[in-house]
Amino acid sequence: MRIGELAAACGVTTTTVRFYEQAGLLLEPPRTPGGYRDYPPEAVTRLAFIRDAQRAGLTLADIRGILTLRDSGHAPCDHVGALIQQHLGEIERRMAELRETRASLRVLARRAATTEPATCTGSHICRIINRAEGEASEESG
Repeated sequence: MRIGELAAACGVTTTTVRFYEQAGLLLEPPRTPGGYRDYPPEAVTRLAFIRDAQRAGLTLADIRGILTLRDSGHAPCDHVGALIQQHLGEIERRMAELRETRASLRVLARRAATTEPATCTGSHICRIINRAEGEASEESG
């Protein structure tokens, strides 16, 4: 199958197919006598896997590792399970950081809503972000 047919079958562009080939994720296909790439039917399965793995948050390096295991005849299940746990942990950490950031931004938004620009004088660059000395912390109650 030609590159355009493969791309259409998987809902990607031909540029994406070439990129995955250059990145070592898709095996280089044989060429027709006219020099066109001639992908085997299993390339559809492989390309769909790459796309699904990316949607799950796996990196190209993660995907390459999984494909290398499969290509060497090993089931990648344990490796994939470990990758998923690792990515879940990263997502949980990022979500905790985002919750903390959201709480800080809410405090700053309340402060911004009550700050009069005419009072923004002194040594502070911005009293919304840097509380004036002696001002009570809104976070502590």
